Amino acid sequence: MRKSLRWALSLSVLIGTVGSTGTATAVDAETGSATVVDSQSTSTDIKDRILAIPGMSLIEEKPYAGYRYFVLEYVQPIDHHRPWAGTFKQRLSLLHKDTSRPTVFRTSGYGLSTTPSRTEPTRIIDGNQVSMEYRFFTPSRPQPADWSKLDIWQAASDQHRIYTALKKIYGKNWLSTGGSKGGMTATYYERFFPRDMDGVVAYVAPNDVVEKEDSAYDRFFETVGTKDCRDRLNNMQREALVRREPLEKKFQAWAESEGATFNTLGSLDKAYEAVVLDFVWGFWQYYGQDVCDQIPDAATASDDTVYETIDAYSGWSAYTDQGLEYYTPYYYQAATELGSPSIKQPHLAGLSRYGYQPAGSFVPREIPMKFKPQVMRDVDDWVRKNANHMLFVYGGNDPWGSEKFRLGKGARDSFVYTAPGANHGANVAGLVDAERENATARILAWAGVPAPAVQAAQPLARFDSRLDAVVDEDTTREHGLRP
Repeated sequence: MRKSLRWALSLSVLIGTVGSTGTATAVDAETGSATVVDSQSTSTDIKDRILAIPGMSLIEEKPYAGYRYFVLEYVQPIDHHRPWAGTFKQRLSLLHKDTSRPTVFRTSGYGLSTTPSRTEPTRIIDGNQVSMEYRFFTPSRPQPADWSKLDIWQAASDQHRIYTALKKIYGKNWLSTGGSKGGMTATYYERFFPRDMDGVVAYVAPNDVVEKEDSAYDRFFETVGTKDCRDRLNNMQREALVRREPLEKKFQAWAESEGATFNTLGSLDKAYEAVVLDFVWGFWQYYGQDVCDQIPDAATASDDTVYETIDAYSGWSAYTDQGLEYYTPYYYQAATELGSPSIKQPHLAGLSRYGYQPAGSFVPREIPMKFKPQVMRDVDDWVRKNANHMLFVYGGNDPWGSEKFRLGKGARDSFVYTAPGANHGANVAGLVDAERENATARILAWAGVPAPAVQAAQPLARFDSRLDAVVDEDTTREHGLRP
């Protein structure tokens, strides 16, 4: 009886916010008695219909030609195993085109941009788009924060509840998508709720199955690009450690001028080296062979040039307390479930004091962490045996693609493609012709569009230079070793 009353009370919290034309179910906290009335809005306006969903509220609406764009909050349980034990508000956005169109469910795995944007699958199917802020990224963080409730199952359950609520309005097919950690998130969602989505498009999604086995990354950095480019990058990185003393003085002066601190990592010296060790990785993740000639010759570069070059591709602020704060949820997950890469970098032998520091080093010490090696093994095994209507797209020159998802004999109508020469921004458009056409056709088919459109294998919506610009809640900030 006690659990039933707590459940009833939690429901009253979850459905307490409705639109002006909707109604609510009120539950008395003392007696558990309820007064129930119809909560379905009679309005045909999409905003009224959305806000009639129990627990949904409007933050703002922004105009955009051809769409309606809403930034929303949705009340979620802190713990989906115990939904009566507290709630928090999670941000999401809705790019509404028409309820007769299919819908794409997108998350970056990080925070939420409130600028209207459209993912590649959304443009391909000319559909609606729901974007979700990942739990524990501010402001979508429970207070107080119980970090044990930040895991991939809880986040997948957040998506499942949002989908279940919106499916009543957007009744056509749904696809999930995301890039990098968002691609990982879309995959985990499919693993736990395989009946929700009609297809998955996961971009550049790392798959770290065995945390302590990272030789694939070492092989990548031994062969990527040309030898001349690799040497140029390695020499610049090495030079930054050779000149550690004068360059750290510049770093110290910058930190003091900015009020930057290093309590989480422990010292400015550790932060300095962490940024330098990210340099080559950051170059290949965000740039590529075509700009390698812009890297100065390390032997003749001035201290200022070395310092500024490292900053341009790694970002000196990345491992300050201020730079790490936003990413605490990511580093916590990397240290408890996702895993994180470590590479040898033999050209830095004798100069590196710390090596690649583990993800847990970037999490405040007061947050408890324990790594669970079975979590990624379970996901990998499930994808190999059960993938259905899943597309994985990687970049040929992206270090994160060194450990990718692979398909086994149990996979159906699923594909893993690599865009030649592409970096962490790889997409379907960058695939070779045959793979691009097949990927586009499968996305259209999974979305349930008519057969002629599937056969044409072309995006249904025209490119919009503002709406289709890449919006990534991670890469819009300073660099750092993050997917």
